[in-house]
Amino acid sequence: MEECKKTKLYVLTGFLGSGKTTVLLELIKKLSGKRIGVIQNEFGKLGIDGAILKNDDIEMMEINRGSIFCSCLKLSFVQALAEMSKKDFDYLFVESSGLGDPSNVDEIMKAVEAIAGDKYEFSGVVCLVDAINFIEQLNDLETVNRQLKHCHLAVITKSDLVNKERVENLKNEIRKINPICKIELSNMGIFDYSFLKEDLMEYQWAESEDTTNSEETKPKTLFMEVDYAVEEEKLIEFLKDVIPELYRVKGFIEIEGKGLCQLDVVGEKIDIKSSRDNKESKVVFISKVGPAVIKSLFSAWEKHIGKKMKLKN
Repeated sequence: MEECKKTKLYVLTGFLGSGKTTVLLELIKKLSGKRIGVIQNEFGKLGIDGAILKNDDIEMMEINRGSIFCSCLKLSFVQALAEMSKKDFDYLFVESSGLGDPSNVDEIMKAVEAIAGDKYEFSGVVCLVDAINFIEQLNDLETVNRQLKHCHLAVITKSDLVNKERVENLKNEIRKINPICKIELSNMGIFDYSFLKEDLMEYQWAESEDTTNSEETKPKTLFMEVDYAVEEEKLIEFLKDVIPELYRVKGFIEIEGKGLCQLDVVGEKIDIKSSRDNKESKVVFISKVGPAVIKSLFSAWEKHIGKKMKLKN
């Protein structure tokens, strides 16, 4: 009897702003002509990256408001994988939240097999490492350590924005956590895609363990609604005030003279560019300081913008 072809399943991890969506878009281009599915996970209620990824040639499912590795969403993730297994994809990419800890991915795959059968060829965890912000993130969060510890391929993103010494330091830091994973350099989401033909499982390092993601450790996530255009300079001043209390800011917002723009804040870098991907303003904030950020957001908005805005959970 001919053996059924399995779907190759890759999990993309990497801290907030490391470039997962950019890499995924490039992978989809590289695999043009293949049947591709995407499960996209965000902490925010609104699927910001989902709007960017929408493509008639791929089938996508979104799981929001937490990490797919957390007990709060793990069952939803297993069910999503089981559902997607019926689609006969060549590849399925799971883009996890930047705060996702994939330490229990083996347990999840066993649960999927029990429900849906042996439909997937689990092909590895690809962890993106932000060349600019990684070392600081590593000092702050156990999640960043876990993402690297449990990966099979580490991709250093934004490598064109740092010098060779920084790249070597990054490689050394990666090796302290994961001594055997494959390491590649990426520029604008493009890197060596030969891993798609390799057995990344040869680079398995860490044993499965309980994830650090839980209801207790889930960060406060808020989204902002604004029904008017704002001045770009005033928006930047607002962001500079609140950035120290936030892990991440991203979304879409109306800018005076520019129309709808895509907003992306990673570390202290603020990126604002024109967008045709969405029709309404919506911005997600992920807090470092819990609910205390609410007061800071309202205060800074009043100081720099001076108009009404809404914040929602």
